Amino acid sequence: MAPIDLHAAKQRMLHSQLRRRGIHDERVLAAMAKIPREQFVCAELHDDAYSDCALRIDCNQTISQPYMVALMTEALQLYGGEKVLEIGTGSGYQTAILSELCREVVSIERHGELSVRAGVILAGLGCKNVTLIVGDGTLGYVERAPYDRILVTAAAARAPQPLIEQLADGGIIVIPLGGRDVQTLQAIEKVGGQSRLVNLSACRFVPLVGEEGWPE
Repeated sequence: MAPIDLHAAKQRMLHSQLRRRGIHDERVLAAMAKIPREQFVCAELHDDAYSDCALRIDCNQTISQPYMVALMTEALQLYGGEKVLEIGTGSGYQTAILSELCREVVSIERHGELSVRAGVILAGLGCKNVTLIVGDGTLGYVERAPYDRILVTAAAARAPQPLIEQLADGGIIVIPLGGRDVQTLQAIEKVGGQSRLVNLSACRFVPLVGEEGWPE
């Protein structure tokens, strides 16, 4: 069987999965149009790169479905000058999207092999405003704090306190909160030391493992 037309698949994704479901931020849509999602999955999954589902990657992790990537990114309300902390580099696809939309991305991944592989792909795409860290994402990365935005790509029972502390006043953290199996994606704005939250969508993410998250 001949491989599918990935350009056509990407255009269908942008129209059917994103625009028709309410993703309206043109900068987010442009970033999703630019970044080649197929480069972040194994060769056997290239034909599925723009499918409406999450895909497995190494270390029992996943690359989120395109709609969830777009929804989380749009909820960050990025204008171009922000410093963003990403918890869970994974494949590096979400990292690449963020790099198109903000001034600087610091991304933490606990699996060293995933971080290394993502780094190679991101470098190949010319993403020069990204710093990759191997470590416990639940503790954040205080050396570069505060952050204007924080994106957590794994599920927690509660927002880790170190991340809240490292978020600048007026900043936004987007995080899936709930149990290990089903969560609610939330956007939490930090204003004057208080938190305002908005529920965005039901979701299912892999657990956020670490000192301030789920046990291994």
